[in-house]
Amino acid sequence: VYCEPWSLWWMTLVDLRQCLYEQLHPMEDRFAVRHTDDVTLYLNLTNGFGAPLICKDHAGREVKTLNSQGPYRPAAIRFDLF
Repeated sequence: VYCEPWSLWWMTLVDLRQCLYEQLHPMEDRFAVRHTDDVTLYLNLTNGFGAPLICKDHAGREVKTLNSQGPYRPAAIRFDLF
């Protein structure tokens, strides 16, 4: 994903979400990409001033990995079409 270089130092999560949308939308139209099996996203979180930020759960433990099954299960899986 390409975003304006000047914004990489101060990118908020809102900026990141918009950047991803702006890159994925043309890919759908231009290359007829409609599906993906997997997505990996690495974030180097900061406090907004460049210092690293460590995410912690409700018990105070560091969160190193966050996995998601996506927003919903595809109909092809639900109806066993694979």
